Amino acid sequence: MKTIITIGRQFGSGGKEIGIRVAKELGIPFYDKELLQEAAKKSGLCEKIFENFDERPKSLLYSIAMDSYMFALPGTGAGDSLEQQVYLATFNTIRNIADQGPCVIIGRCADYALSDNPNHLSLFIHAPMDVRVQRVAKRQSLSPEKARQLIVKTDKRRASYYEYYSSQKWGNLESYDFCLDSSYLGLGGTVELIRAMVEHKEHPISSPTEEDPTCKE
Repeated sequence: MKTIITIGRQFGSGGKEIGIRVAKELGIPFYDKELLQEAAKKSGLCEKIFENFDERPKSLLYSIAMDSYMFALPGTGAGDSLEQQVYLATFNTIRNIADQGPCVIIGRCADYALSDNPNHLSLFIHAPMDVRVQRVAKRQSLSPEKARQLIVKTDKRRASYYEYYSSQKWGNLESYDFCLDSSYLGLGGTVELIRAMVEHKEHPISSPTEEDPTCKE
């Protein structure tokens, strides 16, 4: 198996759980927060810094505060802001992980980082708002209104981060290989569908449409 699966996701869509299940069933590594740990090790920066910048949009005041902190760190230069260093370290870690073999990577512009990788399969998981509200409210013991507010805030943050660094539209059909509504087949059914996609990518079957003159639209 060679396929590297990247998953962008709306908050509450079940994208992370789907990613965990896919990785488990395919017997390949799964990276979410683990990616930050790897990036911190390779860059020499504190893991807490990566957590603070994790999928967060550019914030001028916060960046200035963190850049001031950067000068107190040994071995850091003044060429790039700390925010840029964190992003580049994450970007390079994603590419290094992909070089090691098949895996599932959640968020963090991984689809953009691996856009030139022929083994890459990029997915975006979404679901209707009412489904996501119900899942988040139950999971985090929140009222429906509080859950909705958290969803909107988190999605806005993820979109801002993705669009700032990739110059592509978060959740847009054109930004991914496939966009999947996890409520249509359920989480388990979505996992099976992704497994079928991987199987097809690993062992493609040519379509007769272009070869058989009897096949007409």
